[in-house]
Amino acid sequence: MKLKRKAPLILLLLSVILLAISSVYAQKKDGKKKKQTTQAESFTTNLNGSGPQLTITFSKGESHNHPLMAVWVEDTAGNYIQTLYVAQSIATGIFARGDNSTGQWTKGEIRRPAALPYWAHKRGVVASDGLYMPTTDHPVPDAYSGATPQNDFILNTRLDKDGPKVFNVLLEINQPWDWNDYWTNTMYMDDYDYKSSSQPAVVYRVTIDLSSSVKEVEMKVIGHSHYSGKDGQLYTDVSTLTTALQIAGKIVVKMK
Repeated sequence: MKLKRKAPLILLLLSVILLAISSVYAQKKDGKKKKQTTQAESFTTNLNGSGPQLTITFSKGESHNHPLMAVWVEDTAGNYIQTLYVAQSIATGIFARGDNSTGQWTKGEIRRPAALPYWAHKRGVVASDGLYMPTTDHPVPDAYSGATPQNDFILNTRLDKDGPKVFNVLLEINQPWDWNDYWTNTMYMDDYDYKSSSQPAVVYRVTIDLSSSVKEVEMKVIGHSHYSGKDGQLYTDVSTLTTALQIAGKIVVKMK
């Protein structure tokens, strides 16, 4: 008799539990659907260029959180040709958190050699302080820079002029304060520039052949930069990187 009296209560509890599980599942499913339907931001650089047109579609990864990036072109021998896009803060040397003179971070000029060192050294412009980063006096022209997109984006761009039919497109991306078990905040305790970068910048590359019938190719990781920007070498061992490899999800270059 007691079991019969408890049966409706047990059924009620089971119904509540099933309803809660269904609600959580529906929310997760709805969240994924919303994420998939987020519209990518579209912008254009180098409007006055007369060379080949390219479209770069960037899908952010799981660890994407306000990264800095640069996109540029090299010949197949690795010689720098030109920049297609670079984050505005890098291009001008002025960062949203660049001035701490009042005890609080405000917008101002600051040197960040660890941000995108592979691109900076490839560009080969040395400032008066010996660093390869642009300055307020000698910035990257506005035609090639812009605010860093905070979501998926589509970059429409083109080369300044016709050049080699086969060339490489590279992208370097870096996200500050993304420590991991290898790149810890005590690894180089006296290196201020390392502390502003944490895991070093990641470099992607793809080869474009304008005569090929394949008009859409995906970029692949080829290495990382120096951890504090002291040189322009490419370090091909990425086994110590974790979340830095998840800033970008998929990067596709299309030829027009």
